[in-house]
Amino acid sequence: MTPLPAKHRTAYINARLLDPASGLDTPGALLAEDGRISDLGPGLFAEGVPSGVQTVDCAGACLAPGLVDMRVNIREPGEEQKETMNSAGRAAAAGGVTSMVALPNTDPVIDDVAGVEYIARRAREEKRVKVYTYAAVTRGTAGQELTELGLLGESGAVAFTDGTKAIASAQVMRRALSYAKTFGHLIVQHPEEPSLAGGAMNSGEMATRLSLPSIPWVAEVMMIERDLRLVELTGGRYHVAHVSTAAAVDAIRSAKARGLDVTCDTAPHYLILNELAVADYRTFAKVSPPLRSEDDRCAVVEGLIDGTIDAIASDHSPHDQESKRVPFAIAEPGIVGLETLLPLSLQLYHSEKIELLDLLARLTAKPAAILGLEGGQLIKGGPADLLIFDLNRAGRIDPETFESKSKNTPFEGMPVQGRVRRTVVDGRTLFDAA
Repeated sequence: MTPLPAKHRTAYINARLLDPASGLDTPGALLAEDGRISDLGPGLFAEGVPSGVQTVDCAGACLAPGLVDMRVNIREPGEEQKETMNSAGRAAAAGGVTSMVALPNTDPVIDDVAGVEYIARRAREEKRVKVYTYAAVTRGTAGQELTELGLLGESGAVAFTDGTKAIASAQVMRRALSYAKTFGHLIVQHPEEPSLAGGAMNSGEMATRLSLPSIPWVAEVMMIERDLRLVELTGGRYHVAHVSTAAAVDAIRSAKARGLDVTCDTAPHYLILNELAVADYRTFAKVSPPLRSEDDRCAVVEGLIDGTIDAIASDHSPHDQESKRVPFAIAEPGIVGLETLLPLSLQLYHSEKIELLDLLARLTAKPAAILGLEGGQLIKGGPADLLIFDLNRAGRIDPETFESKSKNTPFEGMPVQGRVRRTVVDGRTLFDAA
């Protein structure tokens, strides 16, 4: 009789266990066995770790579910000079992200089964963090003809979006919501009225002083309010990406109060920066949608605190020097975010704006639930996708240490508290700061 293979077991001891899904916050330990969580709790290994079990001493550090980043531009295929599956995977692991979801606006666009399968195959080849993908709502993200949502969902697409483009046609959005509802799929919208979105920064005094073409705040809420009417009409599932304005937060809060199946996310830069960050034509602070007023920033923070905003995503958008070191009006929008997602988000906790478990929920359990992904919680039998981090470790953001191919961040030199010590995916350590 052939003997069974020995099980691979790792004990994580002396940890502060944090699980937002269950509300767990206690000193304790966790046992991972063959890539799954087999046990955890405050009394585990009270009499010592059994022989033959690998031991990781967390030395009081936080042990939480790995981050689930629901909005990442990987750039492969088509723009590998900016990022690849390999470099994005390394950057994600360094940032404590164990699952990331790729946007479909690549070259070619991920709008067919071959594209979805390509992402899955490349992720298997790289053997780094878990990579899921959206598929486009419309062919070529051109906003006209719907893709085969049912077939793409069966092939592995977790939701549908035209990425960095808004679905401009109300009729197309209506059909998309209705079609997706048939299969229980989610439609994710980049909320910007295209006819108002031709500028480079937020409308206001700063844009006037810099003589830059601008985008008014109403461009966001106009699109959202139109779509919410279509959600009422169709009963579809709808998610608003990277919310940036007070009006948008109010509209989504009202929609939730009416019982609509609506969720939304924002990104750290909308929580921390305002339009003043683009002073002196700083292209590294150019994003889409643009950084808004201080009142808008405060409203987005409040929306996160009160639960209107469900998730925080990095909105990782790597660009090379040739795309950023050009005149502001023609510079590409976007910043890298995988490696700064945790420390920037933790600023809200350290400033006593939000409780730690509530913040971590927006980075783990809630995005996983929105997209129907396994993970985002510490649970027996669940995947051993783990993040060990020092909550109070001080440092400064240094893009020269990034694993990402691109270094376009407006946060260079910013002091932060919170440092990833170890990232584990299915029981495999992919990053170890020690």
